[in-house]
Parts: sequence; C-alpha cells; structure tokens
Amino acid sequence: GTPMATPFPGFSPKMQTFFRQLEKNNDRAWFQPRKEIFEEQVRRPMIELVTRINEDLKTFALENALAVPAKAIYRIYRDTRFSKDKTPYKTHIGATFPRKGLPKHGGAGYYFGLSHKGVDIAGGMYMPSPEELKAVRTAMLQNPKRFLDLVGDKKLIKNVGPLVGEKLARPPKGYDEHRDSPVAEYLKHKQLYCFATLDAKVAIGPNLRREVVARFKAMSRLLEWMNEALLAARSSEEDKDKPRRPEPMW
Repeated sequence: GTPMATPFPGFSPKMQTFFRQLEKNNDRAWFQPRKEIFEEQVRRPMIELVTRINEDLKTFALENALAVPAKAIYRIYRDTRFSKDKTPYKTHIGATFPRKGLPKHGGAGYYFGLSHKGVDIAGGMYMPSPEELKAVRTAMLQNPKRFLDLVGDKKLIKNVGPLVGEKLARPPKGYDEHRDSPVAEYLKHKQLYCFATLDAKVAIGPNLRREVVARFKAMSRLLEWMNEALLAARSSEEDKDKPRRPEPMW
C-alpha cells in the first residue's frame, strides 16, 4: 500500500524537550553533539508529516503541493547576517508550500511551524513586492463583493481568524479616489495573511496533521484568489513585453 495509508505517528515529547533545551543553549557546542537527536526526534517526523500534508494539499490546493515534499522544510540554521540576534539556530521547525508558477515568496503560500511553545499556522502573502500588492489591490477593486465574501468567510475566521498584516495609515499612493470603496481598509495592507497559534499539546498529539490541514483548507479559497490575481497580472505584463507583429502593408 501507499505510505500515506499509515497514520502519522506524531512527534514524541522529545521534540519539545529538544527545542526547550536548545532555547537555553543556542550555540554550536550544545547543538553539534545532539545533531542526531534533532535528526531523529525533529527532522525525520517532520518529513513524514510534511509528506502527508502535501498529499492532503493535492485534494484542495494542488498548485501548492510540492514534487519533493521534504523541500517544504526550512533549515534549522538561522541566517544571522542582517540580524541583531546572532543565535545560530531556530527554536522551531517550519515548512512552507509556495504556489507553483510564482516566485517562492511572491505568491500566496501555506506555512506551519511547531516547537515547545505551540503550533503556528499561516497562509497568504507575507512579503509581497510593490507589483504583487498592486495586482491584489486591482483585483479587490474589480470585484469588491467577491473579495469581501472571501475575507468574511465564517469558516476562515473560525479556523484562522481574520486577514492580518502590516498596514499603511492612509490609502496608498494613487488610491485616493477609492477611499470610500468597500475595500478601502484592505487597500492599506502591505501584507495579507491569516495566522493562528494552537496549543503546545497539539504539536505532540494525535491530531496534528488534521488540525493543520483543516486550517489550510479554510484558507484555500482566499489564497487561490490571491494567486489568481497575481498570475493574471503576470500574464498581462508578459503580453505587453511580447514583440508585436508589424501591421501588414496591404
């Protein structure tokens, strides 16, 4: 049978113990001799979980499923080059499922991470570029009702709460005429995502996969709307760049 038929065995409490201790001893001297514990108790079960969640994604967000599920997992090593915090390791393990056909951080993607502190689940656009924001704002204004239906969806709000993210204090440049639009508040967003944190018990409980997937599913219509807006904007840009065939002379 398929490996998916076997239920995800879950993380052992040792996963949380590992992160709790790592938080107190966030340095190479502590981590190196315990790398095997990390591989066994954290990374290996995470690969199993991500592989199963990737299968689930194929049923409602096919374009966010990965060909190699393990590639969803972030490295444990922190990038400290531009950070005041110089600790070398993350004290959680996370995974992201980006949208095919869009830059890794350019589309609306799904994320979850877990540790001794809980389970974080998120979805949407965390670092959109100006072009990407413009594409989504344009789509909001084209069909405000559809967008408001998606962000106001009861199932979305119950599972992951409302759309959040950094916002401008006033309407963005060039959008003054839309200050009375029903989507005026949403035009101010510089980030558009949903975010929920579940209890630490869930991370080592039997329902982890189900809890994550239920929340991904609740976000899927909104995320797909974002990705459609981004893809539509990209294809019209590409059309503009295509060389035009000269007009026939007769």
